[in-house]
Amino acid sequence: MLTTDQRTAAAELLRRAEHDRAPIEPLVEHYPDLDVVDAYEVQLVNIRRRVDRGAVVVGHKVGLSSLAMQRMMGVDEPDYGHLLDDMRLAEATPVRAADYCFPRVEVEVAFVLGADLPGEGCTEQDVLDATEAVAPSIELIDSRIADWRIGLVDTIADNASSAGFVLGANRLRPSEVDLRAIAVRLRQDGAVLVEGRSDAVLGNPVVAVAWLAAKVAGFGVRLRAGDVVLPGSCTRAVDAHPGDSFHAEFDGLGSVSLSFE
Repeated sequence: MLTTDQRTAAAELLRRAEHDRAPIEPLVEHYPDLDVVDAYEVQLVNIRRRVDRGAVVVGHKVGLSSLAMQRMMGVDEPDYGHLLDDMRLAEATPVRAADYCFPRVEVEVAFVLGADLPGEGCTEQDVLDATEAVAPSIELIDSRIADWRIGLVDTIADNASSAGFVLGANRLRPSEVDLRAIAVRLRQDGAVLVEGRSDAVLGNPVVAVAWLAAKVAGFGVRLRAGDVVLPGSCTRAVDAHPGDSFHAEFDGLGSVSLSFE
């Protein structure tokens, strides 16, 4: 367990790494006693700093939502990060790859809430009832840790490696699509790079959203109407470079694109 001053100092290392695009060594090398509770508090230090400077929290993302990733990290539950309004990306506007350290893209079924979710005890039915729409999305992830050499506490402290997100235009009610069986393809310049299905996310992305609602409640946070929730990737992450153009197709749900310059 770290002291308050150590948590603040760790947050500053990450903030500076993001600002300067100069990744650092894993935080556990600086702070061997860093644990999961510390890591979430470090994440919150930087989120509060950005909010104090005018950013607005518009949702949350779930990470480590596949069993394979959990086994790799040696954990038995996902993690989460915050989505801020200044992380919204647009399909029509190329992203500057140079603004990030090690950008990658992930393909996700986004949830747009139309009502508040309960916290502790949130059920899958609660999620379905509160979801106004699901949408195709691409999450831009990045690591302020050098060469993606992350462990669990590193990625948690680093806002679950989140950096941006874009939603496609199409919206469907949850009842209009089988959320457990959406086949997805990520293309680059027309060629399929990776394929997957929505059930790669804990068997059903609704499970991840319910988990998130209960988890953040422990930190005094509620998922509110209007929030965007990214429940986890349907495929492996793909590196992004200047000139890359990605197009994600979701069977029965629509598509979304993101390009880099």
